[in-house]
Amino acid sequence: MRTYSFKTGEVEKRWYLIDAKGKTLGRLASQIAKILRGKHKPEFTPHADVGDFVVVINAAEVRLTGKKLNQKMYYKYSGYPGGLKEFTAKQMFERHPEYVLYHAVRGMMPKNRLARKQMKKLRIYPGPEYPHQAQKPEPLEIDI
Repeated sequence: MRTYSFKTGEVEKRWYLIDAKGKTLGRLASQIAKILRGKHKPEFTPHADVGDFVVVINAAEVRLTGKKLNQKMYYKYSGYPGGLKEFTAKQMFERHPEYVLYHAVRGMMPKNRLARKQMKKLRIYPGPEYPHQAQKPEPLEIDI
């Protein structure tokens, strides 16, 4: 008996809609990473892109516990001497609220070419509006 490895084109891709309002950042990010990789499917194959598309709305209303809003830091480096900029999570929520969730999901994905391809299937929007109604995303309730 041999184990069958699924190829990318053999698995049906679905679209999921997740409402991030009131959800904890890390717990939500880990569930999104699982869906992007395809680990929720019985057809999961580590070397193939068998994951689904994820649309996240209300990313600006995701929750951080404890003092993370003021203590968690995000860094941006230009490559030049003295070019390191640092922002708190509160500042990032004011500037780009969707980046906080994107950064958390990216950190939970493997560090390889396949994961970079899988991250392109993630769409994050700070408010309740999103332009993917034609794909008919299924609402997915994440209990965390």
